[in-house]
Amino acid sequence: MSVEPSLTTPDDLEDAVAVFVHHRKRLFGIAYRILGSTVEAEDVVQEVWLRWQKTDRSVVLSPAAFLSSATTRLAINVAQSARVRRETYIGPWLPEPVDTGADPEVGAERAEAVEMALLLVLEKLTPVERAAYVLREAFDYAYAEIADMLEVSLVNVRKIVSRARRHLLDERRETVNAAEHRRLLGAFVSAARTGDVASLEALLAPDVVSLSDGNGMRGCARVPVQGRARVARLATYRQLWREAVPELVDANGATGVLVHRDGRTVAFMTAAASKHGIHQVLWVFEPSKIAAFVASRSRFAMSPGAVPDSV
Repeated sequence: MSVEPSLTTPDDLEDAVAVFVHHRKRLFGIAYRILGSTVEAEDVVQEVWLRWQKTDRSVVLSPAAFLSSATTRLAINVAQSARVRRETYIGPWLPEPVDTGADPEVGAERAEAVEMALLLVLEKLTPVERAAYVLREAFDYAYAEIADMLEVSLVNVRKIVSRARRHLLDERRETVNAAEHRRLLGAFVSAARTGDVASLEALLAPDVVSLSDGNGMRGCARVPVQGRARVARLATYRQLWREAVPELVDANGATGVLVHRDGRTVAFMTAAASKHGIHQVLWVFEPSKIAAFVASRSRFAMSPGAVPDSV
């Protein structure tokens, strides 16, 4: 996508800022779903802002289409390079959680494709498949609009989205409602803190798996842990809960838990559950990802006309 330099007046720049701020949540929502990283998504949004500044905006027919296209293409490029980098990651890689309390849908018409478990499944798709699915299912773009953004034919877009849906359908399970999810997570944390292995096992599905993202941190499981007994024993690890204070938070459209100790946040966890119980436990110990979540809690706490921090 070519970007022509533009000579701007203060009024022009003020208009450019107003348009960008208006669309910023959506741009972040697109980039985050494609990348699974708040930090990388913010970098993409920042780059889009720089391009928007330099563009001859007088010839842009639809600012929303221009900004969404730029965000999508940049995010795909970053996702392609990120895939290579993640091959050297030590242990399971999990998406960076994002606070969805202040902005429940992270810029989408509905909260589709923002759940931690689904973001993890999306990682199995190619970046282009991921982008097409996100644009269609989370943001309800028309197939023709997606074809323009991805620079592929309309027929190919329909095939890409259909293929992505089939893949995700094979991977996903029917989930419990928000109230039941919160209850299960609260019961899980309560049993884990007290070392009640029997109560923990009763909450877990037979094929439950626990994934811990620590990128090689000491004491962090480097392989998936499977089965009720093993996952329950892992969750009651005393060092984790020693003098710890858990906090229920809104994360990725569901309930998550921050674990605090001595004024520091040392872990984040959430779970995926079906009518058979909790079948996936996700732990994030990697400090930079925890810091990204904490930062996301105030990302959009600004007045409607304020200029975002990255602008």
